[in-house]
Amino acid sequence: MFKSTEDFAKQLDQQDSLSHFKDEFYIKENQIYMDGNSLGLMSKRSEKRLLEVLDSWKNFGIDGWTNGDHPWFYLSENLGAKVAKLVGGKPEEVVVTGSTTTNLHQLVATFFKPEGKRTKILADELNFPSDIYALKSQLKLRGLDPDEHLIRVKSRDGRTINEEDIIDAMTDEVALVILPTVLYRSGQLIDIKRVTDAAHKRGIKIGWDGCHSVGAIPHDFHNQGVDFAYWCHYKYVNNGPGGVAGLFVHEKHFGTEPGLAGWFGSDKTKQFDMEHDFTPAQTAGAFQIGTPHVLSVAPLIGSLELFEEAGMDAIREKSLKATEYLMYLVKENLSDYEFTIGNPTDDAFRGGHVCLEHSEAASICKALKANGVVPDFRAPNVIRLAPVAFYVTYHDVYQMVMILKDIMENETYKHYKNERDVIA
Repeated sequence: MFKSTEDFAKQLDQQDSLSHFKDEFYIKENQIYMDGNSLGLMSKRSEKRLLEVLDSWKNFGIDGWTNGDHPWFYLSENLGAKVAKLVGGKPEEVVVTGSTTTNLHQLVATFFKPEGKRTKILADELNFPSDIYALKSQLKLRGLDPDEHLIRVKSRDGRTINEEDIIDAMTDEVALVILPTVLYRSGQLIDIKRVTDAAHKRGIKIGWDGCHSVGAIPHDFHNQGVDFAYWCHYKYVNNGPGGVAGLFVHEKHFGTEPGLAGWFGSDKTKQFDMEHDFTPAQTAGAFQIGTPHVLSVAPLIGSLELFEEAGMDAIREKSLKATEYLMYLVKENLSDYEFTIGNPTDDAFRGGHVCLEHSEAASICKALKANGVVPDFRAPNVIRLAPVAFYVTYHDVYQMVMILKDIMENETYKHYKNERDVIA
């Protein structure tokens, strides 16, 4: 299918229906950006919409809450309706609000109801640390010892989590399951429907962390019956550093009182009545806590325009092809240099990035960066590479592998310490 030549890479780009989107992004000259799974690049649309929102503040002052092209009072719900297309939710099931961890705290505070022997939360040992911190603190707030009440499914290989092991751990002591849609290190995509169905069969609610999949993989949260989900928008959705996150709550849970009540979770028709009795919205909007971070959400307006034009199915198709091509080139060109592909190779179980393992991974990442490639390092030995569909071409992938081959052949990585920087 593939060929290990530069001309073939250029041929793939000529056939790519999404190739024109690269012009929509600010990309540093002579740089190959492979770190969109940590922080997506700025698009020109995002910049434009941010400036428009700034302009509305300048021109309207407080009236910007209800006037202008993007009234702030309704912005979280209106953008949630657009993000719903990325996650397979109904418009009223999604709201743009908070941060990933803040939203996780809100959702666990709402849906974790320990009683009787059901007092435990089930997670996995490979999840992103912030999720585990939040789960431990939620247990402590209820007077429960995390060492006893937080179950973390073990990995058999240090890279992936076996779905059978997850399901087997769903005992009658488990009240809530929290799992990542895609594991951040290895890029493993978990079968959301299978695991969700297994949890519900056992009377357990389940929530999903979509940080490493939303914007790269189409989801179907509503039809899969997912109880809730949460994610950031600054990776594949390109909303900028610290950009406002999102959450999904299935409509079957509408009317559930939020565990952490806040003013902007109010029914919008009642919010300015200023009553001390909380009247929550009858949508996912009820799970907002504080005032929207308008200037941090504004870039999302422009970013979502690009998703609307490209379509999630086309984005996923290119992502799968580009990651497969990257793995092919690694096998063809780097087989002599002790690299291991640590991500699933099957399309059905692979997220949006490729995970290369090497004992000198930190120093190799530094050498790549010195040669115009922006990778991502995860301790102790992982190089993450994300050929993001919007702005990484097949020729970029080819060039990146050739640069990596040169680094290994000439051992230039040995010029750098094999340890992470402050931010890996």
